[in-house]
This record gives sequence, C-alpha cells and structure tokens, in this order.
Amino acid sequence: MSLQLRFWGTRGSIPAPGPNTVRYGGNTPCVEVRTSTDALLILDAGTGMRELGRSLITRANGAAVGGEIYLSHAHWDHIQGLPFFAPMFANGNSFRILGPHGAGRTIERVIRDQMAGDVFPVTFDELRARIEFGALAEGPQSANGCELVAFGVNHPGGAVGYRLSETEGTGHSVVYISDNELGSGGDYGSDARWRARLLDFVGGARVLVHDAMYTADEYDRHRGWGHSTFDDAVRLALVACVAQLGHFHHKA
Repeated sequence: MSLQLRFWGTRGSIPAPGPNTVRYGGNTPCVEVRTSTDALLILDAGTGMRELGRSLITRANGAAVGGEIYLSHAHWDHIQGLPFFAPMFANGNSFRILGPHGAGRTIERVIRDQMAGDVFPVTFDELRARIEFGALAEGPQSANGCELVAFGVNHPGGAVGYRLSETEGTGHSVVYISDNELGSGGDYGSDARWRARLLDFVGGARVLVHDAMYTADEYDRHRGWGHSTFDDAVRLALVACVAQLGHFHHKA
C-alpha cells in the first residue's frame, strides 16, 4: 500500500522508559504517515515526536522539513512532544497543526499555553519555523495525497479518530483511534447510532490502530476512563472486516 506508517510512540498516559517497555517503547503517541506523494502527516504529538524530529532532520539532509500534524485531542500525553520537536526551531520549515476543540479552548490556545514563559523556557512565538493552525472540516478533506475524515470517539473531554484513504492506486485506508472506550463504562453523550457509525467509519480498513490499554480485569477498575481492552479492539476489527489491527496506547 502507498500509505506508510512508522510508530514513534505507542504508550498511554505517561512516558514509561525501562526494561519492561523495550519492545514497544516508552514514548507517548506519535505516528508518522507518508502518503503516495511522500507528504508527511503526523498523528499526535506525544514524546515520540522528539525522536521523529531528529529523524526528519537527518533524512532531510539540509532541505526544509514540512508537514501536517493531526491531534486526536489535547490531553497532555498527546501534545507533550511538541516543545521538543526540533524541526519547529529551524527557519525554513513549516507545519500546520489541526485538531478538535476541547473544553471550550482551541488547539492553538492549548499549544501556546503549554509553552507559556512560566512553564517552559522557550515560548511558542520564539519558534522559528512557520506554524499555522487549522480547523477540522465536518466531512472529508484533502490531506496531501490522501483523503482524511475525523470521527468523534468516546473519551473524557472529547477526542477524534482519523481515517486516511488513498485517493489513487489501491484506495486502501488506515484508521487511527488512539483513545476510545468501546465498553459501557462511561457516559459520553453519544447517540444510539454511535456504534453503527463507528463500524462504518472503521469498516474495511487495511489497517486499524486502536486503543487497547487494558486487560478485562484492569478495565473493571477503570470504567469511564476513556480506554478499551485489547479484546474489545479485536472484536471491533473482526466485525468491521479490518485486514490488520495494531494495538495502541499501551498501559504505562
């Protein structure tokens, strides 16, 4: 398939380096996506973004770096890598950041606040790259060689999943849902058709990356926290006829 994924962070809630997390790494969510035109899309900006930034600079070999950053939501583990993303500190680079509103504040306000002078030594306005903020469209939108659709999922404070589909070639799709409660533990104001709409959103994807934070026993102690069990993720993938499932947002 033309859409290529590379995982730079898969951990949930908090970075967890150490011998027990070596296999999947200890960094929080960040996924690099390359389209058929080699355009760069970044899904979430957790601590994995630091290593992604280093890699992008090395691969660019002096050329400018640019891309679009799609945030699922503004919880700390999904944005804490942005202040350490080296390409944003260099002239000539350019990035566009998009994401949903949360708790009445825009993504731009949240990002600027996390780099305010009283909590971080470099303010957002001191970054040298050209950085723009954009709003998510209601329906499909073009994303540099592919079509992108956002879908509201079950998570405290609100979050979205993304479906990326090739506009040429095979037409394969990748679905990224980092934080989502498939169980019945929380009240998110979802309508009665939410589950059916989720199946339509995920249906037939070549790859589904989905929250699988808990075992069944762990979930019983964390109902309403906005995360799923790996069993729930498998069931969703089977019912939705997904070709490949990637468990994500591993428990710290």
